[in-house]
Amino acid sequence: MAKDKTVYSCSACGGLSPKWQGQCPSCGEWNSLSETVAETKASASGNRFAALAADGQVRQLADVDAEELPRTATGIAELDRVLGGGLVPGGVVLIGGDPGIGKSTLLLQALTRLAPSRKVLYVSGEESAQQIALRAKRLNLADAPVSLFAEIGLERILTMLDREKPQVVVIDSIQTMYTEALTSAPGSVAQVRECAAQLTRFAKRHGTTILLVGHVTKEGALAGPRVLEHIVDAVLYFEGDTHSSFRLIRAIKNRFGAVNELGVFAMTDKGLKEVANPSALFLSQHKEPVSGSCVLVTQEGSRPMLVEVQALVDDAHAPQPRRLAVGVEQNRLALLLAVLHRHAGIAAFDQDVFINAVGGVRISEPAADLAMLLAIVSSLKDRPLPHKLVVFGEVGLAGEVRPVQRGQERLREAAKLGFTHAIVPKANRPRQPIEGMTVTAVERLADAVGAAL
Repeated sequence: MAKDKTVYSCSACGGLSPKWQGQCPSCGEWNSLSETVAETKASASGNRFAALAADGQVRQLADVDAEELPRTATGIAELDRVLGGGLVPGGVVLIGGDPGIGKSTLLLQALTRLAPSRKVLYVSGEESAQQIALRAKRLNLADAPVSLFAEIGLERILTMLDREKPQVVVIDSIQTMYTEALTSAPGSVAQVRECAAQLTRFAKRHGTTILLVGHVTKEGALAGPRVLEHIVDAVLYFEGDTHSSFRLIRAIKNRFGAVNELGVFAMTDKGLKEVANPSALFLSQHKEPVSGSCVLVTQEGSRPMLVEVQALVDDAHAPQPRRLAVGVEQNRLALLLAVLHRHAGIAAFDQDVFINAVGGVRISEPAADLAMLLAIVSSLKDRPLPHKLVVFGEVGLAGEVRPVQRGQERLREAAKLGFTHAIVPKANRPRQPIEGMTVTAVERLADAVGAAL
């Protein structure tokens, strides 16, 4: 079988070159040429991309039937939450993360739960069928009717998929796949992108759900999931310290559901287990109130979670005091310290300030501002905050405490876990009293500091 002709395309300007060069001859950009399949007249005018559109007619938006796509639950509630309710026929999902974080384990568990009702297939380019069987035996999943296929050649995989017609397919991993149309090595940007594009076309044409496993490099760019995010329908990222048993899976793109959803798992010797109450992971158990600790109610997608924010303020022993933040944005910390000095009269310019979000969680929303500042003030003055207190609110540069979204849900979650006091923005004051909880609404940062201490 003759190979397709290949050319080298510039990622900066789109110019083509018949051979690889260090510099693009069209725009002069360096190291921007990557191998791609050359378009022939037949393929350009044929049906190469016909699977991505139902027909070639122009239609009015009001005439399109916006029917909700049916979903297939994987049987793992935390994974279904991140996916937006389950798998969609014809959808392509990319699951990225560091090697060894638990991607293959989670997908094998999902396939074994889908196997009784769906025809599933596990395509492995990294492990042999015997290695996968040994893992399934360790996880007590060896009896599940899951089909295995160990292969890295894309053409053979597509031929087998067309013959077997599975409903759910796992490709583990996309970095090991290669197509004979390209001469570059497996794992290169050209191979990863072309293999993912062909698998996506197959999924759309046959209604097959395909789950792609992608390893993340330190930069997340070279032959990693970043080059595939515009091709697939959903992108999930595994997070967590490999030295800890807890794993977080987060959606950063989802064409069929909400983004920023979070699923929480615990890695055990029997695989990944769902964590029913993730707030318990991010709260330290102190026998007595300690200074520098404040409990925040953060929102991850549709789920409110309680996270402990810890601060340590100490005398600086260097000309430049240190500012270190783990789990929160470091630039935000510097900004908040300036607001604290200007609008609350509390200076920390000669102090080292360290902030940590317990449990390895990353907090990106500005609702953590007030909790960070109260933890800093508590540590600076060595005065513990009141017991069973929760806090949330955004702090502006003018010293105002701004409201955040879904304040009612945050307060209900805190009350359910036994917290009895809350300091919130005035606009988030609940309309109806929450049983067992005293809510203090504040407008200014100075008022919040006074109410807390």
